[in-house]
Amino acid sequence: MRMSPEVLKFKMKSLLAICLLLISTPTIESAQQKTVGGKQKAVGRTETRQRQTSLTRAQTRKAERRLSDMGYWTGAVDGRFDPATRSALIAFQKWEGRPVTGRLTLDELEAIRIGTSPKPRDPGYAHVEVDIDRQVLLVINEEGSVRVLPVSTGSGKPFVDEGQTSIAYTPRGRFIVYNKVIGWETGEFSSMYYSSYISGGVAIHGYHTVPIQPQSHGCIRIPLFAAVEVSKLMPIGTIVLVYDKVSFVSAKSWAENPKLKLAALYWNRVVDN
Repeated sequence: MRMSPEVLKFKMKSLLAICLLLISTPTIESAQQKTVGGKQKAVGRTETRQRQTSLTRAQTRKAERRLSDMGYWTGAVDGRFDPATRSALIAFQKWEGRPVTGRLTLDELEAIRIGTSPKPRDPGYAHVEVDIDRQVLLVINEEGSVRVLPVSTGSGKPFVDEGQTSIAYTPRGRFIVYNKVIGWETGEFSSMYYSSYISGGVAIHGYHTVPIQPQSHGCIRIPLFAAVEVSKLMPIGTIVLVYDKVSFVSAKSWAENPKLKLAALYWNRVVDN
């Protein structure tokens, strides 16, 4: 049966529309993959995977060297991504406000390359600073050089100790190391390694785990591998500043007047006893 010109024309238009749709579908799909919610998706996936793969030993050594030069506590600069290197990377990511992944990628290597050394909040004298917001600890010497470690401080959550409910809070302010414990001390909740006490039962000490977020009962946890050396760098009488974005007290007057520091040391010992 012969089709009328009108029917034939309609079928040809339909066929042409289907062909155009088939041709444009990959382009539409590609465009959808490029931008979803304003963020690039499928495009560059291969490049993204490449930037997230493990680095070579030479690249890792380069990252370690740069981190160490900036003051981050890397341990041996040997090209091995060991717990000390990962700890230094985490401290760097915390200080710089980067996503705290603990993964050394090409992106992190570039960020490390252009990074700068952390600066103390209260320069000019030897002391220790604990930045609650960044969750890092800085050991500052007389020349102003720093050694930086990640920490985990009080979670702010309630906990029960000897039948009494307390809040896991790390006090802010200026403190003095007034007591030290060499080696391990075991309590109801955990084991503390090389503790340096700064206020009541609050100490800077090594711990098995140092989460990226505040999770302690109030103490300042540092990585085990650095605990012995940190203890040596913090003899009794060391000034410790603990602060956040709304709470800071300088201790330069203590550094300039040893009598004030001795008074603070004596007061802490009396209160603790």
